Amino acid sequence: MDRNRCFDTEVTRNELIGSEEGGQFLLGLKAVGWKTFSPGQFAMIRPGKITLDPVLARPFSIAWANEEEILFFVQKLGRGTRQFAELRPGDAVTGWGPLGSFFARDPSKPTLALAGGIGLAPFMGYARKFGNPDNLELLLGHTQPATNFPLDFFDGLVSKLDTFYQQTREDLNTFIEMLDERISRYADGHVVACGPMPFLKTVGNLATKYGAKAQLSLENKMACGIGACMGCVTTNAKGDHVQVCTRGPVFWATDLDLEA
Repeated sequence: MDRNRCFDTEVTRNELIGSEEGGQFLLGLKAVGWKTFSPGQFAMIRPGKITLDPVLARPFSIAWANEEEILFFVQKLGRGTRQFAELRPGDAVTGWGPLGSFFARDPSKPTLALAGGIGLAPFMGYARKFGNPDNLELLLGHTQPATNFPLDFFDGLVSKLDTFYQQTREDLNTFIEMLDERISRYADGHVVACGPMPFLKTVGNLATKYGAKAQLSLENKMACGIGACMGCVTTNAKGDHVQVCTRGPVFWATDLDLEA
């Protein structure tokens, strides 16, 4: 691993977004001298106090980074993310990054960003770096109340921000119809998506249906983030197994076989 990407830092903030039951929070870390990052990239991080349960670092999409702070949007789901939720300003964190591929940005091209739940994270930086709000639209599909998402981060950064709150199984069909309609309008534009695999499969299939150029950010589990453990592989369009951490996490939809 490139040792220049390893870092030791500390927590600057840990802010609950919405209800405690939702378990979603903004985790800020003191900047570590990154010259830049590109939206879609991620970092592997772990609390500075290493425990045996769990011992591995966790991959998180970089929501935003500047000369003062690295920001992550995290959901408390398991043992690892619970540890991060308990961190307080000044607590030590270690990690490595930025890692992986990133979303293409062309401010002259109409662009549709599609987020499924916590998949909103990379689009926080994407919207801030895009450079032309008039050509960027965001649609968030979620199973928690919209108040559990930092939607105010996007003020003035997108031309349109819509949310769809899925509360029943029947709602899913309505959301798919909404995705179909939106993607159909971007056949000559660019579609970028991040979220759970069923969501990405739907986006990929609809992009193919309308001939839209689409990039998908995969959320595969990772142990190392540098391509050594082979724990995050996916199947590309040629039928080869490729590491999501080094070849992704962002792929062109046409380069993947998500049904393999």
